[in-house]
Amino acid sequence: MKGIILAGGTAARLFPLTATTSKQLLPVYDRQMIFYPLNTLVKAGIREILVIVAPDHSGHFLNLLGPMFDKSEIKIEFMVQKTPRGLAEAFILGEGFIDNDNVALILGDNIFENDFSEEIKEFKSGGHIFAKKVADPERFGVVKFDKDGRAIKIVEKPKEWLSDYVVTGLYLYDNRVVGAAKNLKPSERGEIEIVDLHNFYLEQGELKVTPFEGAYLDAGTHDSLSEASRVVKEKGIYKKFHPLVDKAITNFSQELKEISKKKLI
Repeated sequence: MKGIILAGGTAARLFPLTATTSKQLLPVYDRQMIFYPLNTLVKAGIREILVIVAPDHSGHFLNLLGPMFDKSEIKIEFMVQKTPRGLAEAFILGEGFIDNDNVALILGDNIFENDFSEEIKEFKSGGHIFAKKVADPERFGVVKFDKDGRAIKIVEKPKEWLSDYVVTGLYLYDNRVVGAAKNLKPSERGEIEIVDLHNFYLEQGELKVTPFEGAYLDAGTHDSLSEASRVVKEKGIYKKFHPLVDKAITNFSQELKEISKKKLI
């Protein structure tokens, strides 16, 4: 399986913070936000990762992640998304990268307390997404379950109450997802919606939806960004990084300190 981190967009809700850098490069407690979704993929054994970025701050990602992992077994590629056309576009942009493999797409501003390594490693075909009960489901794609706990309907930002369970930003799909994404019709807001991909697999009886209980942080507003740092610290999420990622961050930080010292001499 390969991994994609979607880190594009303008993040207007976080202005003026995102006027100078990408949302996914803002700090969440002691490290940049993007390291949390990166860690989710690496802990699951994924070593080939595509980072999709917006053009304005693409150099920031390259300057951070490029040298940090250039000698690591974690292989990172970058792709610029000139104009965001919906989350599902990540699979189209990543077609050549995905090739004949399965793929895990994770949003660059989503942080999970849970370790989904087992689910990712065991994934074979179809689709697998993860649902969390929240207080404000109207902000998300919402999934409705039947009395037996099977997903029967998924709606993006429903106008009427459907369920308290929302689809979170980690999606596992087989490589058929590229063709499915290409065949999607844009929604009323002009985007190809990832919820339509979920329903494509759901209608074929090939979509697994797993509810989970651990903390789920969607750091897309000032309040949620602040809350993310608090939860990451209190729950010790920052201590649960894979050694490969932790080592890369530590070594890179030390190199920067040495360079800074030399500049002062």
